[in-house]
Amino acid sequence: MAEFQSTSSQSAFPEAAENLVARVVENYLNNLLEEQMAQHLGASRHERTDEREGYRNGTRERQLYTRVGPVTLRVPQARDGGFSSDIFQRYQRSEQALVLAILEMFVNGVSTRKVSAITESLCGTSISKSAVSRLIAQLDVRVAAFNERRLDEVEYPFVYVDAMFIKCRHSDRIASKAALIASGVNANGYREPLGVAIGDSESFTTWESLFSSLHKRGLKGVIFVVSDDHTGLVEALRKHFAGATWQRCQVHLQRNLLGHSPMRERKAVAEAAKRVFHAADISESRRQRDRFVDLFAKTAPKAVACLEDAFDDATAVMCLPERYRKRLRSTNMQERLNEEIRRRERVVRIFPNEDSAVRLIGALLAEVAEAWQER
Repeated sequence: MAEFQSTSSQSAFPEAAENLVARVVENYLNNLLEEQMAQHLGASRHERTDEREGYRNGTRERQLYTRVGPVTLRVPQARDGGFSSDIFQRYQRSEQALVLAILEMFVNGVSTRKVSAITESLCGTSISKSAVSRLIAQLDVRVAAFNERRLDEVEYPFVYVDAMFIKCRHSDRIASKAALIASGVNANGYREPLGVAIGDSESFTTWESLFSSLHKRGLKGVIFVVSDDHTGLVEALRKHFAGATWQRCQVHLQRNLLGHSPMRERKAVAEAAKRVFHAADISESRRQRDRFVDLFAKTAPKAVACLEDAFDDATAVMCLPERYRKRLRSTNMQERLNEEIRRRERVVRIFPNEDSAVRLIGALLAEVAEAWQER
């Protein structure tokens, strides 16, 4: 963004930009409310039609707090009182989780002046411990309903699993925790976050706990699982998804190959590895693997050993029709979801406890699930 030459313009611009974004959000949500009312009544404002099923009864204002500032919504009223909108719950679910994570730090004495300022900016007022507890109870019910919902209505032939590391306060110290996240593609072809769990590390025990939970909730029909190569993860996959094919993430493997290569060989190794993994069929992929071995047997022997050891797991996707391979050859889709979580997590920085982490991540996953279903 270009800088303004006038000092007064520079100081006024951030506030003006923030107000502009808030007004855009406000106008969008108000228009959405009007569309929902028109659908409810079967007619737009002032429209005369035989399909009309009711009449308007004015509006009432309601304040919605967002990260771009408070917005005022004009909620339409129907004479029969039967109109209601889920905008507030759907829009605020992850926003509320973010606010609560910050508020928990504030009321538990682990905040900074910056966190306090953010709290005031988001909520416009100080909030008591009892008020926070009431909000947390309401949000926890919704997050639990999502994270513990039954999964046995449809089958999930494809499952992605990955982990991201977050910081949580534990007693008087800050500990690194692993947020384990699973997503699936159901039999109808729709992506769906399946669940999240917090563990001390990416160990067999923590992954087994998540997979056991998914099975208890009715997860079935899994034929293909995509993940990175972690000893505990792979061991847990083989125990809980016996009979399913494991696809080792090709992107992570290519990074491993570069890590095992001398600096002068990395560009050539990267190009040769792409030819292995992007081959048209398994026969061509094996031919390119053999060529890779011949090229780098002397100059990058560790990379050669790594590829030979991982080849079968990394090319498991070749057994699928070509139209599926691009999205199932790596965990890229899952990592994009992790990045969306990371964007919110950066604001919190350090969660006051594990429950707060589950609350924020679970709320965001619920919001993402709704967005994916509507596409």
